[in-house]
Amino acid sequence: MKSFTTTILILGLLLLQPHSTQAQCKNFAKKICKLELAPYVHDGNYNAAILTEGEDAELFKTFYAGQEYRISICGSESLAKIEFLVMDVDRRVLYSNAKNNYATSWNFKVEATQQLIILVRVPSSGNSGSELASGCVAIMFGLKAE
Repeated sequence: MKSFTTTILILGLLLLQPHSTQAQCKNFAKKICKLELAPYVHDGNYNAAILTEGEDAELFKTFYAGQEYRISICGSESLAKIEFLVMDVDRRVLYSNAKNNYATSWNFKVEATQQLIILVRVPSSGNSGSELASGCVAIMFGLKAE
């Protein structure tokens, strides 16, 4: 009976671990990444996930005409660099931080309200045989204060 109880306890802890990790990632975004938006005003959303080398994630967001925005990408220290692309709905690249020395933010203004795609990628380090780095990656959005 003791073995059964131990097994249930271990399974419970394993099921809670991803939730706990995501909560830690969201806290990372709140405490560290939000600061990088200044002097822009944070939009109130925390978009963060655990990514491993070679993985990417996409986020669709509507941007409104006449507004000035800052997109800021922030990652755990374990991740050497993070690439992000901003694309229109036809997947034409409007901005790539890889062409700008892996800058962590981009300021822009849209002329017409539109939905854009933000793709975040953790490039592979190329070190075969070594363990892949993994860490929290956050995408933060700010609006320029009037």
